[in-house]
Amino acid sequence: MPRLFTGIEIPAPLADRMSYLRGGLPGARWIDRENYHLTLRFIGDVDMHVADEVAAELARVRRQAFTLKLGDVGILGTKRPHAIVVRAEPSPALIELQAEHERIMQRIGLLPESRKYTPHVTLARLRGASGHDIATYLSLRGGFSTESFPVERFVLFSARNSTGGGPYLVEEDYPLGANAGRIIPAQYEAETWQRD
Repeated sequence: MPRLFTGIEIPAPLADRMSYLRGGLPGARWIDRENYHLTLRFIGDVDMHVADEVAAELARVRRQAFTLKLGDVGILGTKRPHAIVVRAEPSPALIELQAEHERIMQRIGLLPESRKYTPHVTLARLRGASGHDIATYLSLRGGFSTESFPVERFVLFSARNSTGGGPYLVEEDYPLGANAGRIIPAQYEAETWQRD
């Protein structure tokens, strides 16, 4: 039973820059740079029939490529911070792509996402970090921003059933722009979804 989510990959040079933000915060469990991504829609643990349906429906998405800009290191969770993140500028193209993924998952029969969508890349998960240490970390990392980068595809990721943070495996990719909506097989062999 795969644990799935859709997302946007972070280019390696940008992931390298973001990895320099790691460290200096007790109680943070840092995500490996190769697992940086921007989630579009968490799907969760699903059976093979649902996984096949998700993959087939995502292949019907027809959207133009767009650019994305990251910046503003912050936290998720106001009363109890649970993650250090780099936020993404919520462009109309990004918000529309995420909303389409949400509609697809609801049509398939998955429950609606209960949280408001906040586009971000998770750098660390927090457990036991003090408010003072978090504030100090954020004050030292202020001013981080990136150049815009092209988003020419989104992907369907699988993850191990763990506490989060990877490793993540790209199960299928879906081009945006001229190659959007390419046909993919409606049924996958079970081996397609095998994880380590």
